[in-house]
Amino acid sequence: MEKLLIFIKHHLSFLWKIIEFGNGLLFSLLFKKKLARVLQGVFKEQADQACEYRKLELSDTEALHKLLESQTESDLKYFSPHAFNSDALRKQFANRAFLMMGAFADERLIGYFFLRFFANRKCFVGRLIDTDSRGKGIGQIMNIIMYETAWRLGFRCLSTISNNNKAVIGAHAKNPAMVVLKELPNEYLLVEFVRTKQTEK
Repeated sequence: MEKLLIFIKHHLSFLWKIIEFGNGLLFSLLFKKKLARVLQGVFKEQADQACEYRKLELSDTEALHKLLESQTESDLKYFSPHAFNSDALRKQFANRAFLMMGAFADERLIGYFFLRFFANRKCFVGRLIDTDSRGKGIGQIMNIIMYETAWRLGFRCLSTISNNNKAVIGAHAKNPAMVVLKELPNEYLLVEFVRTKQTEK
């Protein structure tokens, strides 16, 4: 199924737009209210952290654009969940099955993370942290928020990781939640983040 969706996304853009619209509509009908309740709880649990973590709104478009534009080419090489220009970001906010979140320090957006939901109770996650803000535990908090949101909704929490992305491979080396499911083409791994005794609160 993953291979088929990837093919459609990259080769049949008109069909992918239809799938995205239908999936967003179905997800919104089935999970919108529960997602709001889950997010409220998850964000509240992280409220005492050094950064503020919250859902991004359309008014955050320029701050997100500025964060993405300020990253180096190597930082974005393996991070391409969508286009990064302002118009594309505004359109992304309209996707009801794509949850965009941010980490703020002194009201400045320093981290971006997301969950791409599918109505079959699977979701894909990803994150990016500004270079100057790395190594401070922000990524770990982002992970907690993403994983807990997916798990509490009853979704499988998935991601694809390039074997060539040494930084991410290294960051997940001691991640107790990560399980490798299978190898994908072009040296990518399909991984799942699962609740374990080490990840339980």
